[in-house]
Amino acid sequence: MKTVVVGLGYVGLSIATLLAQKNEVIAVDVVKDKVDMVNNRRSPIADKEIEAYFREKELNLIATVDADAAYSDAEMIIVAVPTNYDPEKNYFDTSCIEDTAEKILSCNKNAVIIIKSTIPVGYTKQLKEKTGYEKIMFSPEFLRESKALYDNLYPSRIIIGYDITNQDLVKAAKIYSELMQEGAIKENIPVLHMGSAEAEAVKLFANTYLALRVSYFNELDTYAEMKGLDSRQIISGVCLDPRIGDFYNNPSFGYGGYCLPKDTKQLLANYHDVPENLIGAIVESNRTRKDFIAQRILEKSGYNKAPSDRPPTVGIFRLIMKSNSDNFRHSSVQGIMRRLKAAGAKLVIYEPTISDNAVFEGTPIINDISKFKRVCDIIIANRYDNCLDDVAEKVYTKDIFKRD
Repeated sequence: MKTVVVGLGYVGLSIATLLAQKNEVIAVDVVKDKVDMVNNRRSPIADKEIEAYFREKELNLIATVDADAAYSDAEMIIVAVPTNYDPEKNYFDTSCIEDTAEKILSCNKNAVIIIKSTIPVGYTKQLKEKTGYEKIMFSPEFLRESKALYDNLYPSRIIIGYDITNQDLVKAAKIYSELMQEGAIKENIPVLHMGSAEAEAVKLFANTYLALRVSYFNELDTYAEMKGLDSRQIISGVCLDPRIGDFYNNPSFGYGGYCLPKDTKQLLANYHDVPENLIGAIVESNRTRKDFIAQRILEKSGYNKAPSDRPPTVGIFRLIMKSNSDNFRHSSVQGIMRRLKAAGAKLVIYEPTISDNAVFEGTPIINDISKFKRVCDIIIANRYDNCLDDVAEKVYTKDIFKRD
């Protein structure tokens, strides 16, 4: 089956790699550099497993910027384009999906379109009504940054949302799920078929639960710090309860990254006519945590904003959200940075994925680690690294378990 994957980000590239083990796959992207890297078997994202597959596996994968040629005779087109949250509209910006659908239908009115991008509840139905095209499904992804291919090879579940009264879609859903299972290493993968709106809700509620868990342990940590208690001991004691579990419980500067902030806000927007207390509290809790962390950093640096006080130099150790990732979109530390700047602190950044002596949003990059340590009064690290051991006394981190 000729399959096209649109978008060479974490989601699109990992799915294209998975499917290309046993099927002809064409990947489409508007960024030529990404296309060239894939065609030269280099990964445009930081995923060691994808890089290994590119080196070691025979993949039937070609990337192109020529969308028309790719779409024209495709049987299945998987759409994995960005849907950023628009704070003015208080909704996901789905324009990339709509542009892609319009482009597809201008040259192919037979392909099954499978949306992988995260979307509002009810969007698939709206897109079908807008385009007049019925063969559209939604299949949520549950991938972690830096482990995108792994999570396709060993998926927790495969969910496909579509109109189950449409026999063409029933057949297409079966084929799609078989393709995904064929490429996976894990066996006996749970496969759930449901309505498209239900599948859309699964994605938003799953990520909002994860954000809730992050927020819960962050608020526990805030309490422990304010009361002079040992956060590690409390969390370890709480999480020995098997109903809670010892996972996803490492405190941080707040949840961030590309998915959780936007997905929680989108779900809250979907609640506009539904009573709720908890969903809004999750979003607000993340703001409160960042306010608290920024204030504690200023207190630790001894800065009182007095006219005679020299503003502290705060070192930002890494912008990325997770270890082994090159992605720092909407990372929580950036929210801390904005608060510290507003309070008058001077900032410098250590981030090896950005060129030395460059500037990130007005803040200089110092990638000479020795110089970085030397010029900083205090160093903040959302995730700790052993290279900071020699200056541990001036490092502020909430990474008590030294894991993501």
